[in-house]
Amino acid sequence: MSVAFRREGDDEHLEPKFEIPIPPGPNLVTTRGKALIDARVADLAAQVAAAGDEDAARRLQRDLRYWQTRQVTAQVMPGPSGEVVAFGTRVTFRLNGKSRVLAIVGDDEADPARDMIAFSAPLARALMDGAAGEFLPFGDREDAIEVLAVEPIG
Repeated sequence: MSVAFRREGDDEHLEPKFEIPIPPGPNLVTTRGKALIDARVADLAAQVAAAGDEDAARRLQRDLRYWQTRQVTAQVMPGPSGEVVAFGTRVTFRLNGKSRVLAIVGDDEADPARDMIAFSAPLARALMDGAAGEFLPFGDREDAIEVLAVEPIG
């Protein structure tokens, strides 16, 4: 029998499992974000310890490695003054005639459905350093965003 037709093991046909990609740049977090990361690490560690089968444990360990890396590299940012848009602020603004309120947080804490965006998002970058009453450029328009209010996340 030719070696080309011999299968060494059942795992040969499976897709390789890669590590979860780490977002580029610094791992800035709010105090809340750090607490969420710590809780996630503790929860995953408990799940790994309780995992009954090897495949489930392997998947959980992969997630645990990601969150442990995020835990170790987390940089808790000091609370902002709230005078200008910065990491850890909630900003009320008008874009395209619609008012919105967004909190600017770390990559792992971001949840656009809950109006929390990562500091690395294009809209967050456009809002940075804006103060209430200012108009900011976004896209192709010089005065696309009107900052209405800024406050620290509480």
